[in-house]
Amino acid sequence: MTPHELDSALTLARTRRHFFRDCGVGVGAMALGSLLARDAAAKERTDPLAPRKPHFAAKAKAVIYLFMAGAPSQLELFEPKPELNKLHGQKVPESFTKGKRFAFIKGDAKLLGSVRKFETIGQCGMDVSELLPFHKEIVDDLCWLRGMKTDVFNHGPAKCFVNTGSPQFGRPSMGAWLTYGLGAETDSLPGFVVLQSGPRGPRGGASLYGSGFLPSVYQGVPFLKGPNPILDLAPPPRVSTRDQGEFVDAVADLNKLRHEATGDPEIQTRIAAYEMAYRMQTSAPELMDLSKEARKTLDMYGAVPGKPSFAANCLLARRLVQRGVRFVQLYHTDWDHHGGSLDLTKPLETICKEIDQPCAALVKDLKQLGLLDSTIVVWGGEFGRTPMGESRETIGRDHHIDAYTMWLAGGGFKPGTVHGKSDEIGYNVVENEVHVHDLQATILHQMGMDHTKLTYRFQGRDYRLTDVHGKVVNEILA
Repeated sequence: MTPHELDSALTLARTRRHFFRDCGVGVGAMALGSLLARDAAAKERTDPLAPRKPHFAAKAKAVIYLFMAGAPSQLELFEPKPELNKLHGQKVPESFTKGKRFAFIKGDAKLLGSVRKFETIGQCGMDVSELLPFHKEIVDDLCWLRGMKTDVFNHGPAKCFVNTGSPQFGRPSMGAWLTYGLGAETDSLPGFVVLQSGPRGPRGGASLYGSGFLPSVYQGVPFLKGPNPILDLAPPPRVSTRDQGEFVDAVADLNKLRHEATGDPEIQTRIAAYEMAYRMQTSAPELMDLSKEARKTLDMYGAVPGKPSFAANCLLARRLVQRGVRFVQLYHTDWDHHGGSLDLTKPLETICKEIDQPCAALVKDLKQLGLLDSTIVVWGGEFGRTPMGESRETIGRDHHIDAYTMWLAGGGFKPGTVHGKSDEIGYNVVENEVHVHDLQATILHQMGMDHTKLTYRFQGRDYRLTDVHGKVVNEILA
């Protein structure tokens, strides 16, 4: 027999008894290690929203994302362009539009100047429109991103892209990724809460704040308007607190038995949902009751107790962060000013009035309460608006992905900073471009998470919020 054949014969002749006798690690140690690992995993799964350590020391622990659904016009709010005003009515040079696609306008669209008056404000020298007088009070508390760029020019996919990192529906949202990675610091409220205002919900719906392929416990929970934010949260008549507690415990025991048998993570979600709902019967009504806020605070926001509004949602966002919620997202519609019923005249003035005072109040309130340093506030839409106008019965602009403005506050971002610059007509970024994936990577970084390591294996590959893109924008970090 050859040496190889001899080794094979000896291996086949060895019994399980020989293996257990001769192996360096005893069976007892192997079994103990397996049990300890299983117990540790089970303990971690007991509360999927339990706080977890970040990858490195975090600058912030919560995010409030003020999402202006429909895309505000940077050229009416933050970007005065004297050259664009001079060229008003002229055809845009072909060098700008060649090879580009737009939602509605054609390549021969005419340039559209802005009639809005701007003022250069603060030590940072930021330009702010007459439409946002309250923003002028916080200009040096904000980090302005004037070089934003995205990839998708239609509303639904673009909203999906900025929220989930992909234009395809079904991916986890940023709030879901952060609660998956970090958990929450409350056990009586969801880790990720969604508040909506305006005439309708955002295009894209629940996919914008969903959990995608992550366990559904990490999805955003929409709070409804009014004192009862969650449907069917109140117990049925004649059911005592004790009876309800016993019911929740019994259902939890049955679910745990089922989870031990199947290992399905959605069962853990079901357990957590029952327990959370039980605790929220007390916490949710107290949270939504703004009447206990000081009159000075209510007036600062422009909020009226019992009256749903963007102002009330901004105040609720502060209250949620105070109570340990990880991610709060506010959607406010309708910023889609193409012309027609929604144009750049009265409709734009109305919506700016709705959001200007509350946004400024939120930043000031967080600052005076000592919460701004640990809370990231994000403001912006899914893209910007074109320097060209649309051929409609009233004045409007089309969707623009190549240059627009957003702002950030708190959470270790450098205040009083103006980062990025667009060309003389506001068409392209010419200095310090920040792509949507870069913004996502930077927000995760300030929360202590490496965007390349916050991953989840699905269908045979590791996914992340930033796909295979994104870099941290260190220049805007304090």
